[in-house]
Amino acid sequence: MPGSVQVAGHNLSGPKPFIIAGPCVIEDLETCLVVADHLAGLGRKLGLQIIFKASFDKANRTSIDSFRGPGLEKGLAILEKVGQASGLPLLSDIHHPEQAEAAAQVLDVIQIPAFLCRQTDLLVAAARTGKPLNIKKAQFMAPEDMAQVVAKVESAGGRQMMLTERGTFFGYRNLVVDFRSLVIMAGLGHPVIFDATHSVQRPGGLSSCSGGSPEFIAPLAKAAVAAGVDGVFMEVHPDPAQAKCDGPNSLELARVEEILTVLVRISAAGL
Repeated sequence: MPGSVQVAGHNLSGPKPFIIAGPCVIEDLETCLVVADHLAGLGRKLGLQIIFKASFDKANRTSIDSFRGPGLEKGLAILEKVGQASGLPLLSDIHHPEQAEAAAQVLDVIQIPAFLCRQTDLLVAAARTGKPLNIKKAQFMAPEDMAQVVAKVESAGGRQMMLTERGTFFGYRNLVVDFRSLVIMAGLGHPVIFDATHSVQRPGGLSSCSGGSPEFIAPLAKAAVAAGVDGVFMEVHPDPAQAKCDGPNSLELARVEEILTVLVRISAAGL
């Protein structure tokens, strides 16, 4: 049984999967407020625990010209306003150890990006904040290898962490999901999350940016919940075609309720 994680005073373990959702990157305060308000309403309606996610800096964009976000200081200020307005817990990712303390002053969960999940100094700095961590499994790693990531966090006193599956490289510009990894990572003793939108990404697939196959978001999310995943991660946007980051693999905000309703039903069926 995976260990429990407390986020903003709430235990994430429960009969229904918890949801991490929001735009890929902080584009502006207004967009974040619109998305967060919608998600908060769905959480109340469907009885789901929802964590709002948006990145203050996307340091691993394909192109040097790609939009990265407002940066640490401005981004955290925006997220703080979003949390106050919506009541939702906040999650964002850090890329450098020196960002950990500032992020911990605002965020309820600190996320470690997939490409950086082997970076010892980053993991240790995040763990020492005492905040719950969401650690994404790298696209090039076997699920068993996450045991060493867990050990690094625990060595720094970290106990509350979640592990996220976001697909594995399969040839050039393509990701596949091995659902065995959800079971394997659950055996490490921590909640497991399925990233339903990054798993349909096609890295660098549009030459200067990543592409995606959003038609597979719902089927993969359903399969993950049926497999017993603890949480589901989704990047959502009011208009994915106009999103400044990860639009091709984002879920349209208007479709979120439809998909979450199905996920709740699957979870209730105890498949």
